[in-house]
Amino acid sequence: MTRVVLAYSGNVDTASGIKWLKDARGAEVVAVTLDLGQGGDLEAVRDRALGLGAARAHVLDLRDEFARGYVLPALRADALYEDRYPLEAALAWPLIARKLVDIATIEQATSVAHGGATADPSPLHTTIRAVGPGLDVITVPHGESTPALAVSSNLWGRSVDCSRIHDPWGEPPEHLYTLTKTGAECPNEPAYVELTFERGTPVAINGVAMPLVDLIISLRTIAGAHGVGRLDLVESGSGGRCRKVYEAPAAVVLHTAHKELTKLAVSRDLERFARQVRVHYADLICHGLWFTPFREALDAFVDKVQERVTGEVRLKLFKGACRTAGRKPAAARPVPAENRLLAVD
Repeated sequence: MTRVVLAYSGNVDTASGIKWLKDARGAEVVAVTLDLGQGGDLEAVRDRALGLGAARAHVLDLRDEFARGYVLPALRADALYEDRYPLEAALAWPLIARKLVDIATIEQATSVAHGGATADPSPLHTTIRAVGPGLDVITVPHGESTPALAVSSNLWGRSVDCSRIHDPWGEPPEHLYTLTKTGAECPNEPAYVELTFERGTPVAINGVAMPLVDLIISLRTIAGAHGVGRLDLVESGSGGRCRKVYEAPAAVVLHTAHKELTKLAVSRDLERFARQVRVHYADLICHGLWFTPFREALDAFVDKVQERVTGEVRLKLFKGACRTAGRKPAAARPVPAENRLLAVD
């Protein structure tokens, strides 16, 4: 019997994927659920996978690896889609791909499977092939009851693909947001947040040092309470018009602060070239090209630039707005061990 490792999030598509792989492929299914900071009871997700017929189910806590090995490099490169939108879903693809391949090796599986579009290979599909070239990669078709709203969530933010139901002329309905308050609900007094960076890595909030995962969670709470982090993307593509609503309080705050400090820490010509680098960095993330010599080369440039990016930035958060209130560059000091960049091949 063929053994397949399935990326299992518990949503409708991956839940129906267990049955589809068993019936259509005659496969023994090993479900893999990854904790990337999306919240929820993941042990219950594991139990549901077993109840649906998975032979085994694994749950892995990868929040720290995700933050230091993938989110941090993108932050240090200031990589944003269209120089504005956080790449929360795309940054998870290389880690998902690597863990699927690792589990497939342990389980002696010949195939890995994931949910997604069936027309063209998705970036996740491309990334899995790059990590496990000898494995068969299966795209599980959408279930019959696929919801109109596709939600992606992890430590770095949350996005809702509402292309199927919302016209770009209308304002996104309030029920789409779960991490940020409306302007009416926000405090009437602004919050000031001081962020400390060491060589491009955020290490402290208001003088309190903390591990990167805790720092991101704390910023998400603070900025979300002041309505910061809402973004609305509308664009046209080969598949028609796309509309996504983003909530990324911590990402918006950290990118704002990091960009400001970088401008002070490096020369104008170097910063100008760095702007080109961040466009290329965002593009390779979007297209599933993390595991390439190109990304490694860009990281080498970013690492050199970030040697100079040490200091503090003070931000003002008020009713959805995030503005820089002060900047203070400083001499570079060693990055604490718990916040150092993970070596990711």
